[in-house]
Amino acid sequence: MTIVVEENTIRFSILTESLLRIEEDKEKVFENRPTTMVVNRDFKDVDAEVIRNHNGHKLEIITSAFHLYYEGGDLSPLTLFVDIKKSSSLYHNRWYFGSNRDEKNLKGTIRTLDRANGEVPLPDGIMSKNGSSVLDDSQHFIFLAESDSFLARRKDIVDEYLFCYGRDYQNALTDFYHLTGFPPLIPRFALGNWWSRFYPYSQKAYQKLMINFENRDVPISVSVLDMDWHKRDIPQKYGSGWTGYSWNRDLFPNPRKLLTWLHDHNKAVTLNVHPAAGIRAFEDQYQAVAKELGLDTENDEPAKFDLENPKFRKAYFEKVHHTLEKEGVDFWWLDWQQGIARDPKKMDPLWLLNYYHYKDNKKGKGDGLILSRFAGPGSHRYPIGFSGDTVITWDSLDFQPYFTSTASNVGYTWWSHDIGGHMKGSFDGELATRWLQFGVFSPINRLHSSNNIFSGKEPWNYRKDFEESQEKFLRLRHSLLPYIDSANFDTHTKGIPICRPLYYIWPDNEEAYQAKNEYAFGPSMLVSPITKPHDKTTQTASSDTWLPEGKWVDYFTHLPYDGATRLKTYRKIDTLPVFVRQGSIVVTNPDYMSDTKVLPKNIEIEVFPGQDVSFDLHEHLGDKVATTKYSWKETAQSLDWEIEDPSAIIPSGRSIKVKIQKASFEAVVSELKERLQQSYMDFNLKQKLYDAFVDSDYNYSHFLNLLTEVEDTELRNSLSEVAYIRNSYD
Repeated sequence: MTIVVEENTIRFSILTESLLRIEEDKEKVFENRPTTMVVNRDFKDVDAEVIRNHNGHKLEIITSAFHLYYEGGDLSPLTLFVDIKKSSSLYHNRWYFGSNRDEKNLKGTIRTLDRANGEVPLPDGIMSKNGSSVLDDSQHFIFLAESDSFLARRKDIVDEYLFCYGRDYQNALTDFYHLTGFPPLIPRFALGNWWSRFYPYSQKAYQKLMINFENRDVPISVSVLDMDWHKRDIPQKYGSGWTGYSWNRDLFPNPRKLLTWLHDHNKAVTLNVHPAAGIRAFEDQYQAVAKELGLDTENDEPAKFDLENPKFRKAYFEKVHHTLEKEGVDFWWLDWQQGIARDPKKMDPLWLLNYYHYKDNKKGKGDGLILSRFAGPGSHRYPIGFSGDTVITWDSLDFQPYFTSTASNVGYTWWSHDIGGHMKGSFDGELATRWLQFGVFSPINRLHSSNNIFSGKEPWNYRKDFEESQEKFLRLRHSLLPYIDSANFDTHTKGIPICRPLYYIWPDNEEAYQAKNEYAFGPSMLVSPITKPHDKTTQTASSDTWLPEGKWVDYFTHLPYDGATRLKTYRKIDTLPVFVRQGSIVVTNPDYMSDTKVLPKNIEIEVFPGQDVSFDLHEHLGDKVATTKYSWKETAQSLDWEIEDPSAIIPSGRSIKVKIQKASFEAVVSELKERLQQSYMDFNLKQKLYDAFVDSDYNYSHFLNLLTEVEDTELRNSLSEVAYIRNSYD
């Protein structure tokens, strides 16, 4: 139970041994209601000591994680300071009230990447290498449950949460979720490939496109219709055609038939809306909305967008969105671009859109889902996040892996990027392929592009090697759905992000902080995306990779790597650096074209041997969950499993195939031969290096010495990587 200590206009609430709420209110009206950010302040029993009037201090609060000193009077750096017992800094273990500038903060996330071309500044999150951070709740609106509405906070109050978790980042995040609500489960279909494009497709052209994907055995689970689905060419008197809710019958003569067809082809459907202009007289639903709101239809009085108005909100959902949902729309892409409310007493319209739409979708569909921008802390309760219209450049790609995993530091784990970029840029098959590969190993894989006729992301638009790689990875995404959905369950129940910074797992290793673009993907994988173009001498591209202590395996080639090292990892266009620890299990679906809204009939268990390991596979349909506990015994080389399926959602007669993934020594030799074959270097030197590598008296140090004869640095590093692989081979 929370311990509450009041001192005149000050209130301290000890939520956990490491989490402290600090309030100041001149009127002594302390707030117990939920806010847009905080929904639960009830934690387990806390062990804390409260001391009054001791050693000159008016109040002291002592827990295992902090020691608070309060001297009385208004809150200031002179009257309130806290010693952080778990601090990792030699000089910054004391926090003073108001001193919230922290150079060691590990950052959070932002509202949008619109028009971003590379790195953008990020605000602070709740994780800091110094061991403490502050989250301000004083500006977040109060949630009024009885009216399902929001109330602005009074001015001149203090309502802050002091996190004192040291470098126990995962525990800090779990308690943050306890405070703000755990992320909901994402529907299975949303974990597959999304096809999105700002383009005036016709109904026939769109169906032809989807059939083309199917004929190529390339799975798509979500069809995104951007704004050309609705009327855009409207009479000038109504203003811009950016907002719309009426089908463009010139392009889509029979929308209900289209949506039914897409569902029959195992695709969920979302429509893009820019709701700022409200419901105007040209809309199909206008008369029904006008009747509900008592509008002057003779003068085409519009229904102004105002989700704080319950009457508008009712008409907006029941007369407009529900009508379209009955035709087959599954969820909405809420493309709000107008910023926050100008009146400080008004809620951010983006927050209202996210909250009410997610709630409405969950009520109607069971699995709530939206696609919308980040509206501040607490937004993780309303997934999925749309990161905005980025510029098509290598710099944009290079920023996204770090941006995605870092968002975990404010609990925002379900970013969906415009994979491949949205605007400007130029034709670059390599960039498109590397971006898609990152998308496959990111929370949501949504390909997107602008309405430029040359910017489409169809794989067959590119050179054959790019096309084949893209299609391979799109299939891989759906094969990995059992693994990804299990990670989805872990996020929902344990607060473990699907994309975690490495310092969540290795907080005391400085390398984990320096490997900014590398991240953990689910429970078993480390991903080091390639975000730079290829090197002309090696004909491969590389990423800087840190492998922690232990023995690791390349997920694709199964080649071994000893850990506790940092190296450049070179890959051809058809693969990228993804590693699993020796002693890992990855569950996949070999039938990647199967319907994502049902559980797979067949699964494959990829075992990467090396030590005993267990893995809990969680599968869900709606709120029904099945768990299969897999256990690998290294000595016996055997895999056992136990199924818990109380709702019988696993298909009867499911086939389980076990694949032991381990590379032969011949695969190591083949790797070297291939790298030598495709590199630009002297034939005689190639032969000399190859002969030394396969020599029965091979010596690692001697081979590295031979590599000094290779003048090109990238080529030397690439061949050194293969030598390292051989040295790691058992």
